[in-house]
Amino acid sequence: MSGHSKWHSIRHQKGVVDARRGQLFTKLTREIIIAVREGGSNPEANFRLRLAVQKARDNNMPMDNIERSIKKGSGELEGASFTEVVLEGYGPSGTAILVEALTDNRNRTIQEVRSTFSRHGGSLGESGCVSWIFDARGLITVKTDNLDADNLALNAIDAGADDVKIESGYVEIYTMPEDLETVRSALEAKNIPIASAELFKVPKTMVRLDDKAAMQTMKLLEKLEELDEVQHVSSNADFPDAVLEQYQLQASG
Repeated sequence: MSGHSKWHSIRHQKGVVDARRGQLFTKLTREIIIAVREGGSNPEANFRLRLAVQKARDNNMPMDNIERSIKKGSGELEGASFTEVVLEGYGPSGTAILVEALTDNRNRTIQEVRSTFSRHGGSLGESGCVSWIFDARGLITVKTDNLDADNLALNAIDAGADDVKIESGYVEIYTMPEDLETVRSALEAKNIPIASAELFKVPKTMVRLDDKAAMQTMKLLEKLEELDEVQHVSSNADFPDAVLEQYQLQASG
């Protein structure tokens, strides 16, 4: 599994990402609104909306908030007009970084992202400069407390997963985007608790970082994720295990 994916899992497990509940709900609300505007308010006919609603439920977002977000997306309630923005750039040692945002002010968001890159040893690039490095995949994370990881992996493959990575304390299950729901449902039918399920950008090639560049890159990725309008950040950074262990200790401290 890629170093960036391990880093992402550590942040998710430790609750570092969107530690402020209000910020998390804001991001989930925007995702629901844009999903409704793109494909309609019926979750049965709108894959992106089903995924957004499920993610909101996974993060304990109240149903009233979810329903209000759907109504804002459909125009039943007044809400801001959001635009999807994908920004591409480079981190320390030439790592590729992809930033996906939902914003009501494109210029402001671009400026905030550019400034964050600049302050942390990176640079914003032109459209298309790194997006070709990434493929969309479904990513399901299962904590392996009281579970047999090897048996879980076999169940995931039987359910249609493309790949399974067993790590300490959790298993990551990769699918094609269109198979994410099917695999998740099959696992839940076997009473396997899902920690998270989302679409994830998986890099085709990795950049191995030394300790200094790894710490610098982690800080850059953190600061990008903490921007209110940024929904997802992906990179092809491959972090050394020792640096990841140090980061995990800091995250749990």
